[in-house]
Amino acid sequence: MDLLSDKRFLGAIHSYERQLAKILAVLLAAVIGVATIELVAQSAVKVVTWQTDWFDGGLIKLLDRLLLIFIALEVLQNVVAYLRDQVVQIELVLLTAITAVARKVIVLPPGTEDKAPLMLGFGVMVVALAAAYWLIRRAGQGPNPARDANAQPSA
Repeated sequence: MDLLSDKRFLGAIHSYERQLAKILAVLLAAVIGVATIELVAQSAVKVVTWQTDWFDGGLIKLLDRLLLIFIALEVLQNVVAYLRDQVVQIELVLLTAITAVARKVIVLPPGTEDKAPLMLGFGVMVVALAAAYWLIRRAGQGPNPARDANAQPSA
């Protein structure tokens, strides 16, 4: 019996990956929870004390933080999907990337639209991510034994 056989070694690596993913999921969930509480508390204080500077950049900062929390939630969904299915779900990864690019575009400071290379770069990223997502979705519409085995029979 060889302790470093391929089967044992790969099993140990797989177990290590899963344990590490669980630790990261717990850490990410805690960070998301704290960030959400902080965002709600700071927003509530601003509203109660009438210190809302929504039109002086405050709304953009609020949207930035809110979208960042949504992106963190999507990353957590990616980790949970990996733990559940033991595969990286590329659709979720692409949706997370699309959300991240959208966040960046939404919170661009005024005057950024004058920077043509930057705007072109964002445009290329959006088109590339959308095309990749469309291709993955289109490829998933054909026969897929793994997906079809999990489908619920119609009554």
